[in-house]
Amino acid sequence: MATRLLLAELTPLCLAQGGPAAHIESVGGVDAAKRVMAGEAFDVVILASDAIAKLAAAGRVLQDSVTDLVHSGVAVAVPAGAARPDLGSEAAVRAAVLAAPTLGYSTGPSGVALAKLFERWGIAQDVAARLVTPPPGVPVGSLVASGQIALGFQQLSELLHVPGIDLLGPLPAEIQITTTFTGAVVAGSPREAQARALLAFLASPAAADAKRRQGMDPA
Repeated sequence: MATRLLLAELTPLCLAQGGPAAHIESVGGVDAAKRVMAGEAFDVVILASDAIAKLAAAGRVLQDSVTDLVHSGVAVAVPAGAARPDLGSEAAVRAAVLAAPTLGYSTGPSGVALAKLFERWGIAQDVAARLVTPPPGVPVGSLVASGQIALGFQQLSELLHVPGIDLLGPLPAEIQITTTFTGAVVAGSPREAQARALLAFLASPAAADAKRRQGMDPA
């Protein structure tokens, strides 16, 4: 889901520049990985790098096609008009988490990393009682906008264009969580050449400006 808007921008550009046409299906990363692992027919899969590595180890994607595409960091949001807590340091973020009546993060790699951070801070049990976990594929930002989550954490790219929220900015550098999103050709694809051409375009300098516009950095 973190790359959904980026791919929506880049796939028509790829086609316009003579590349292959692509239909993108955007679902939660956990679901996407399960479907590829189960043998569902896709040509290309784009997921967090650790999920792609597992698919490669299982022979479900072609190892020599694995291509890092973007680096994506986590940002923080509150409902529009709500008080804006200080997030300028690790200690400030910890205090904001402890003060929030409800908080939420995704089921993806950034959420896993945040759970580990809360454990390191010694507040995991306290947080658990106030945690709202969106179903896979449901953006954290939408639950922040509706008021179900008072303090939301998600990839910056997934929060940038959500109405009804105030984006507070990225996590401070000392606790920033960066996910690398990676593409690969699915084993058995009958369109391997076109799939490789799509990945080559997505990794090319021609895609760099769109990546930055969507809150990510080229890999």
